[in-house]
Amino acid sequence: MSFQVFGLPVSRGVAIGRAVLVASSRVDVAHYFIDESRVESEIARMRAARDAVAGELTALKRDLPAEAPAELPALLDVHLMLLYDEALTGATKQWIRDRHYNAEWALSAQLEVLARQFDEMEDDYLRERKADLEQVVERLLRAMARGPSTSFTPARGATPDPRDFAGEDPLVLIANDIAPADILQFKRSVFTGFITDVGGKTSHTAIVARSLDIPAVVGAREASRIIRQDDWVVIDGDAGIVIVNPSPIVLEEYRFRQRQSELERARLSRLRHTPAVTLDGERVELLANIELPGDAPGALEAGAVGVGLFRSEFLFMNRGGELPGEDEQFEAYRAAVEAMKGLPVTIRTVDIGADKPLERMSVNELRHEHALNPALGLRAIRWSLSEPGMFRQQLRAILRASAYGKVRLLIPMVAHVSEARLTLEALARAKQQLTEAGKPFTDVEVGAMVEVPAAALMLGSFLRLFDYVSIGTNDLIQYTLAIDRADEAVAYLYDPWHPAVLQLIARTIAEARAAGKDVSVCGEMAGDPAFTELLLAMGLRSFSMHPSQIASIKQRVLRADTHRWAARLEQVLNAEDPMSACLEVKRALANAPTATPAAAVSVSV
Repeated sequence: MSFQVFGLPVSRGVAIGRAVLVASSRVDVAHYFIDESRVESEIARMRAARDAVAGELTALKRDLPAEAPAELPALLDVHLMLLYDEALTGATKQWIRDRHYNAEWALSAQLEVLARQFDEMEDDYLRERKADLEQVVERLLRAMARGPSTSFTPARGATPDPRDFAGEDPLVLIANDIAPADILQFKRSVFTGFITDVGGKTSHTAIVARSLDIPAVVGAREASRIIRQDDWVVIDGDAGIVIVNPSPIVLEEYRFRQRQSELERARLSRLRHTPAVTLDGERVELLANIELPGDAPGALEAGAVGVGLFRSEFLFMNRGGELPGEDEQFEAYRAAVEAMKGLPVTIRTVDIGADKPLERMSVNELRHEHALNPALGLRAIRWSLSEPGMFRQQLRAILRASAYGKVRLLIPMVAHVSEARLTLEALARAKQQLTEAGKPFTDVEVGAMVEVPAAALMLGSFLRLFDYVSIGTNDLIQYTLAIDRADEAVAYLYDPWHPAVLQLIARTIAEARAAGKDVSVCGEMAGDPAFTELLLAMGLRSFSMHPSQIASIKQRVLRADTHRWAARLEQVLNAEDPMSACLEVKRALANAPTATPAAAVSVSV
């Protein structure tokens, strides 16, 4: 039966494939692909866990007190029977052999299949046995977590390419939620798209989805409950619609749209090496946002003239609680710097917290984990300053990488001058330690992210301390409008067109330029073509975005006349509905006669 699910579009395009469900569990489950050589060892891990749980259940039954209710032995017998049922263990082995899932993922996938079968049973007693199955699986997962693990650590080795294990059909990933670090495990992914029940347009899960450049829909509520394993699914990343088991006519229509999208990408790729210069001769810098050193070659290929944001926190995540040391970080930063072949690389210090937690928990972090609102708690520079040893390690690693190319340092979520001063003191101490150790480094420019309204309102104080500023529009919108950007319940209130947001951005750009300091935008607005001309009118000349967005933004830059737009800027900023006002300006300028200056660059695409 065909049906539709609606959510929020966060990464454009169309994906078509069979559903792969990542079931939620009270036990954290790692999801990764294994290579052929590890299939039998994963099955052995599962078998060992089954035997361990069987021993536990048998011992429980043996040691039951005489006064125990008669139902308890019978319940333990049911659990033992489920434990050895081929529908659970046999089918789990098939997930491992056929799809090359790790044992925990395979077990969770089969639980999802069986749980749906129980839900469809008419007999109330049989339907309630689903809870017994879930308890058995939870015991198995806990046993595997206790036993010898072969879990995947991306920072220490290469992942097997899941495309080798996919079979002929493309796959789409469906889950209640996917942590950003887990998504990065699918970077060389067999998945053509993904869907989550929760999340907002600028949650970090959505941002990393865009970094994979695959269609995605988040905030789809019950998607992971109503879509079944191996259902055919169409993800419309432009409209935020998911079509399950589409008719042949609908399927063909979306395949046609896929082909059209590929043609459009090929057309835009011709702009890769064209300088980004507006019609009136203004040069614009288009930079790339990256998560890992391996993303740098893709940034060059897309035509980026540098890295405007290296999100260093992804080096810290998905490591089983062990943080990267100074040397490991240095090698990662150096790899990115060298890959950019002399172009600048802006490295943001670790931005941990909110929807990007670490597995390792210090005392401070444990308090933070149980905070009522983690987005307002110990995160970003606040976390770094609370962990001075870790922070100096990262600063030393970044400074050492500066000996291999142009590096700039970026500090996230600065809101107090005291934080800025403590950061600069930590940097001075890191330089002193490197000098004493005889390790080379160069002076780096230090910038602050403007993502808290307080930073925008007191920018003058920060400009006296920092060399440049970068506007993080995702958090700036979140904190200005008091919206949790990861919460789908209030996602409709997240509005980059809000007059207060646009006025803060315009004020920040104007004040930085007046002080002679560089200013860039590295949030999602930089890669959204709807805002390109407006940001240019505000005076922005440096945009940083995912590499896949560079070509479409460059096209808008090449067709823009910044002087004509600047003359209409106040019309947009003073409007109650800036989006409608911006559309009116676009229509007016498109219909008005214009004389293209001789020096302007004109490119037809």
